[in-house]
Amino acid sequence: MSRTNFQELLDAGAHFGHLARKWNPKMAPYIFDQKNGIHIIDLHKSVVKIDEAAQVLKEMARSGRKVLFVATKKQAKDVVAEKAGAVNMPFVTERWPGGMLTNFPTIRKAVKKMNTIDKMKEDGTFEKLAKRERLQVERQRAKLEKNLGSIRDMSRLPSALFVVDVQKEANAVKEANRLNIPVIAMVDTCCDPTPIDYVIPANDDATKSIALIMDVLCTAIQEGLEERKLEKEKEAQEQPAAEEAAAAPAKKLRPRRGAKVEVEEEEAPKAE
Repeated sequence: MSRTNFQELLDAGAHFGHLARKWNPKMAPYIFDQKNGIHIIDLHKSVVKIDEAAQVLKEMARSGRKVLFVATKKQAKDVVAEKAGAVNMPFVTERWPGGMLTNFPTIRKAVKKMNTIDKMKEDGTFEKLAKRERLQVERQRAKLEKNLGSIRDMSRLPSALFVVDVQKEANAVKEANRLNIPVIAMVDTCCDPTPIDYVIPANDDATKSIALIMDVLCTAIQEGLEERKLEKEKEAQEQPAAEEAAAAPAKKLRPRRGAKVEVEEEEAPKAE
């Protein structure tokens, strides 16, 4: 059963590509036609690709892995932040910090700095600082929150990247490729699909198109998370029973009444 249908994508305007003169020939397999100088995306192929990406994301969520969502363009940032946040996945919607993946330890240090400032506020150390110092620390905290707040719980590299507009997020795609992190992306007719592992041919400029595809993918992630939760609950229920069975003493086998018990006689030592 398909997760989305042709009509929904059509209504969302997912079929509108870019101007034909700005196209990338590598997107030819996903183009249906050309109308008024604009390429029309083949939505039948989009449906198949969305379902494929949704299944991949569901399996990742089920196995407890994280997917990093990247969308800094105006039309996408709010939608992506809302949908990714709802399924507890990290996202970058302000600016891609250079080295976010390739220099991950440095990014983690910045996140730790933000957490340290929060601890200072909790234990009262912050209030002991001079007024000027407090202002500097607050500005620093606000800047870190804006750029890294959504990834503060990401303790390791993500298992996959989801990108809206591969041209705008070219640096993120390059870093993921360098580290062999699979990339799932909405790819428009003007983009090169070669660096993308799971191509979703669709209009990446329309908020409705982005919202529909994000909705389908995040629903799949939610399903994976729920399945993982059920599996853990099942394991938790089975574990005490298994431990009890292992701890129970093994029953000693007693001979039946009347059964002959043979005892081997020890040989008497021979006299030398």
